Amino acid sequence: MKKASFLLVLIFIVLSGLKAQTIRITTDGTDLIYKVGSNGRLYQSYLGSKLNNNGDIEHLGFDGEAYITHGMEDYFEPAIRVLHNDGNPSLMLKYISHKLEQRPNNVLRTTIILQDDKYPVEVKLIFDAFEKENIIKSHTAIKHTEKKPITIYNYASSMLHLKRDKYYLTEFSGDWAHEVNMSEVELNFGKKQIDSKLGSRANMFSSPFFIVALDDKMSEDQGEVLLGTLAWTGNYRFTFEVDNSNNLRVISGINPYASEYLLSSNEVFVTPEFIFAYSDNGSGAASRNLHKWALKHQVKDGEKGRLTLLNNWEATYFDFNEDKLISLFDDANKLGVDMFLLDDGWFGNKYPRSSDHQGLGDWEETVTKLPNGIGRLTQAATDKGIKFGLWIEPEMVNPKSELYEKHKDWVIHLPNRDEYYFRNQMVLDLANPKVQDYVFNVVDELMTKYPQIAYFKWDCNSPITNIYSIYLKDKQSNLYVDHVRGLYNVLDRVNAKYPNLPMMLCSGGGGRSDYKGLEYFTEF
Repeated sequence: MKKASFLLVLIFIVLSGLKAQTIRITTDGTDLIYKVGSNGRLYQSYLGSKLNNNGDIEHLGFDGEAYITHGMEDYFEPAIRVLHNDGNPSLMLKYISHKLEQRPNNVLRTTIILQDDKYPVEVKLIFDAFEKENIIKSHTAIKHTEKKPITIYNYASSMLHLKRDKYYLTEFSGDWAHEVNMSEVELNFGKKQIDSKLGSRANMFSSPFFIVALDDKMSEDQGEVLLGTLAWTGNYRFTFEVDNSNNLRVISGINPYASEYLLSSNEVFVTPEFIFAYSDNGSGAASRNLHKWALKHQVKDGEKGRLTLLNNWEATYFDFNEDKLISLFDDANKLGVDMFLLDDGWFGNKYPRSSDHQGLGDWEETVTKLPNGIGRLTQAATDKGIKFGLWIEPEMVNPKSELYEKHKDWVIHLPNRDEYYFRNQMVLDLANPKVQDYVFNVVDELMTKYPQIAYFKWDCNSPITNIYSIYLKDKQSNLYVDHVRGLYNVLDRVNAKYPNLPMMLCSGGGGRSDYKGLEYFTEF
């Protein structure tokens, strides 16, 4: 090869090496683009309307780091914070590789692997792009191979960066009978957080949804918006931080409050999915995309019909017997509904459920009210040509119950403090596999004994108080996370054994209306 030709080839190789590695996550209307810097670290380059010219992508710069770590040169809120077992609190994540995978429902998954250059810690950033629906899901998987456990203090599902002149945040808050009040505020320098520390009924005061409007206030049919939510039935936190250069970072995930997690070697910590929609045609387009996507991909039987029902609660409250209930079946027929639902008050014998002060946890029919059991009711409903549904609240317990007397070690409570009761009840410790078995068996035993039950109303009326797990012993800060994971284990078992069983998730005022719960329940 001639010397001049050799030099040209060498220059081409060098220039090619300088070209940044680009990772594009795309839908029909949205692009999320990352680039690898010359320092080997991953940066977000773009989030916005889909770019039609590849040349535009090549000229994009480097905005915020994709998954900012604690302990290095950044001055603002990190996505992840760890403590190694040698006491070092730093982490430096560098790009290793990425891969694309075509998944069912025309979903393209992008997995980006980052690793620390001093410690054996790996973080995977995982994105699922729903092309036609214009929805992107993001979560992370954190793993290490250090000899001893490490502690992770922050572990976000997503970190997104935005560069605009102004930002307006819309959030939703309220309480029972006054839910989901919408308010909008301009974001200026500093941090604004939307979060929950309630544990099991995490949405009671604040909904896990937000809308950020860019440059101008939110409009239904014009302007740029980012709409996001978290698929997690527990404590969540959204952090919106505007820095000294007027850049906005949006960090979404499990609330790290009182939840530093002890992660063993080779254990994989998988964060919940952050789900978001971007629109340059206002909030209406973004919300419609999210709802259409949810019906198709997230809600159980989302595109199928629903049963209409008559509920006895306001008609009888706790005051009923077999004949009184059966007399209401005729009203269901007259109304033309599909089903009669028996609500709270049908269980407990040592402590009959005559009010919300007792009996919760003792799932046997009260003999004075239902001497012939649920079986007579299901048969009477069948004779009337309607289905029969039943109310349960299997994650909870009254202190005045046989379950509490037999298994106080199954209850989340502080062993050396007076107990505090919300609605006269406490929460069972679903971090404990024995409690998971018990909660599953509440459903399984009823369905085995009364297979004509066609529907469950699954209630959740208390946040977690008295926060302490006898089962977790010296891992108390794992409780908020492991409790929710325990709930999912139970619901997965119910869904596997009874895949066609419709259930309502009830939690006075939408206190559990999150996008993970959607997978298991047909209505809320």
